[in-house]
Amino acid sequence: MAQNVKEVLAGLHEVEGFIAVAVGHAESGMAMGTLGGNDDIDPELAVAANADVIKAKLRAMRALKIDGRIEDILVTLDDQYHLIRVLERNPNVFIYLILDRKRSNLAMARFKLSQAEDQLVL
Repeated sequence: MAQNVKEVLAGLHEVEGFIAVAVGHAESGMAMGTLGGNDDIDPELAVAANADVIKAKLRAMRALKIDGRIEDILVTLDDQYHLIRVLERNPNVFIYLILDRKRSNLAMARFKLSQAEDQLVL
């Protein structure tokens, strides 16, 4: 589906505090590409689980009659940030970035995700 997933993922690997990143498809829950991870974090499993998060937020927006789109979703854990960036030009595709909270800059990470979205060729 996407032509340059590996290059986009490699660019996000440089974000301070990087743990893992993936490009996923929200409808199917399938990962289109992953990079990083560790014994505790499987990026492919994370894509599948967070596809449900996106679908749940869309259902909530419909129920609340909120117009517009999801730009990103942030989940803040004790020691990690999980950022989900839904692509504007294809809302079924998202970039999922996991960062070490102590070593990352959230504003810079969101900026880098925005750049990655612009670079991703579908």
